[in-house]
Amino acid sequence: MRKFAMAAVGGTLAGILATTYVAEPLLAQEGSREASVYEQLDLFGDIFERIRVQYVEEVDETELIEAAIGGMLSSLDPHSSYLSPDDAANMRVQTRGEFGGLGIEVTQEEGFVKVVSPIDGTPADEAGMEAGDFITHVDSESVLGLALDETVDLMRGPVGSEIFITVVREGEAEPFDVSIIRDTIKLTAVRARTEDETVVLRLTTFNDQTTPNLEAGLEKQLEEAGGIDNVNGIVLDLRNNPGGLLTQAIKVADAFLDSGEIVSTRGRDPEDGERFNATPGDLVNGKPIVVLINGGSASASEIVAGALQDHRRAIVVGTKSFGKGSVQTVMPLKGDGAMRLTTARYYTPSGRSIQALGVSPDIVVEQPRRNPNAEAEEEDASTSRRSRSEADLRGSLNNDSLSEDEIRQIEEDRAKAEAAAERREQDYQLAYAIDILKGLSKLDPAD
Repeated sequence: MRKFAMAAVGGTLAGILATTYVAEPLLAQEGSREASVYEQLDLFGDIFERIRVQYVEEVDETELIEAAIGGMLSSLDPHSSYLSPDDAANMRVQTRGEFGGLGIEVTQEEGFVKVVSPIDGTPADEAGMEAGDFITHVDSESVLGLALDETVDLMRGPVGSEIFITVVREGEAEPFDVSIIRDTIKLTAVRARTEDETVVLRLTTFNDQTTPNLEAGLEKQLEEAGGIDNVNGIVLDLRNNPGGLLTQAIKVADAFLDSGEIVSTRGRDPEDGERFNATPGDLVNGKPIVVLINGGSASASEIVAGALQDHRRAIVVGTKSFGKGSVQTVMPLKGDGAMRLTTARYYTPSGRSIQALGVSPDIVVEQPRRNPNAEAEEEDASTSRRSRSEADLRGSLNNDSLSEDEIRQIEEDRAKAEAAAERREQDYQLAYAIDILKGLSKLDPAD
């Protein structure tokens, strides 16, 4: 027993010695790292003072420090940034859905400014800007090498003023200029309409208005249709939707899910991770859903598409989404400024990270580019549809086997088919989505 006790004591002493031996280098290493940080801060102070005193022109100290902070944050990733007091105020206004500008969401890719998407009905959209465009100049001033915030500042200006943006677009041999008139951007977060028996919900952004707009728009369309039983499904159009508030993405997905995880976030510390689950209740009582996405669908749009896809609640149609799978937290700073910092990645219910990969559609459907001769071709197609038939021949026999109601039904079906053909010419991806729901309704045993 005494030998055992001695061995135990010896073991304890050895453990203490070993711990001390290992801890000392670690403490020294930590101390060295802290000393290095303080040295770097001293270096920063030295450079700042030399610029302030010796630069060829007098500098604004506040702007100099803000530029240094902005550079530090922008070196982390394209979405972390410093917001001056004015920028922070503008951001708060944007989340409420009304602000001045072009109506364009941009990011930075390998030093180039890339359009995530133009927002529906805004000056940028009406001027023909497209997702994937690269901006090289603003009013003939090159933006290559500028920070993203600096480029955005160049694009800002008084409402009603004109701006020329030089664009490089895939498929175009040469860069070209786009003229845009700045305006007050009033975002309608959701536009609802009914095409045939399908309710189309077009979501342009995720701000404070999104969920209330969606619920009100859907309710109105169902009321006009005479109830949920008179529609064959829902198209959730998220194309060119650059995202927005995480809370709104969760609410939109929850509107069509009865249970299960919607999204999870994981930060640097595993304990900071969060999971967001659906609550009981489906606004459309299980009716089929098709989600439309493209390369301009980012962030919150990808959360909704990924959640509905993973739960097999919707068929996702279109092209691969943008691939922004990170979460930014806006932190207020002294002096009314703010810091937008990437604090987590988000994951779909199946555990997929969308970062840099995007959401892959279940059915890939490209949107054909309209060519310059499109109008002439449409006129030719319209003429061909109006070609003569047996019924146009003078003295042709009537079809006496059909009642007036049956003839009327045939004519209505023909009108719907012609409307569908026209829709395919105007928006092929949407027409494809509606055709899917139409086909699913034919398989419904209830019909």
